[in-house]
Amino acid sequence: MEKADRKQHWENIYQTKNLKEVSWYQSKPTISLEFLNTFSLANDARIIDIGGGDSLFVDELLKLGYSNITVLDISASSLERAKERLGEKASKIKWIVADAAEFIPQEQYDFWHDRAAFHFLTTELEISNYVNNLEKFIAKDGVLVMGTFSENGPEKCSGIEIKQYTESSMSQLLNRVFEKIKCIYTDHLTPFNTIQNFVFCSFKKQSIA
Repeated sequence: MEKADRKQHWENIYQTKNLKEVSWYQSKPTISLEFLNTFSLANDARIIDIGGGDSLFVDELLKLGYSNITVLDISASSLERAKERLGEKASKIKWIVADAAEFIPQEQYDFWHDRAAFHFLTTELEISNYVNNLEKFIAKDGVLVMGTFSENGPEKCSGIEIKQYTESSMSQLLNRVFEKIKCIYTDHLTPFNTIQNFVFCSFKKQSIA
């Protein structure tokens, strides 16, 4: 899908569907929080949520006392919805409208979170650009948590083809700079009572990188 078409596709979704009418909705991002809680991050750790949209992960980060949070999404509409929900708290967040395939960070991050954004990057160039960003813009000893559809998960999401991953394929893609910490497979129950199987993995940037 071309860049302009991809952006318009997601804008249309967020302009026509509410929070609980999308397949990726979670009342609480339990798995992401469980991974986060395994790390002793300082309250001022630099955190970025890729493809965060109007998910509730940012709400939970604020509740936990984190103060240096960035949320990125290709859809401006999704971020506006999140800002509206958060009210005055929205001013505490850095909001970035950008395509994850082309995003060029302006700072390094201590914690990089991506639930269900990376698997939309399907070309070698998109994947390479994203991995290069991980290698360059995750701080020394920083951590990454990635969640994608597994080989037992859907082949499409919202009408768009995705790239499935396994623990092995994700680890191999990142092993030049990152050391795998943990991977799990988990089922996500959508609001439509369908099951989507994910693989979630955490990685630490190696000090030698």
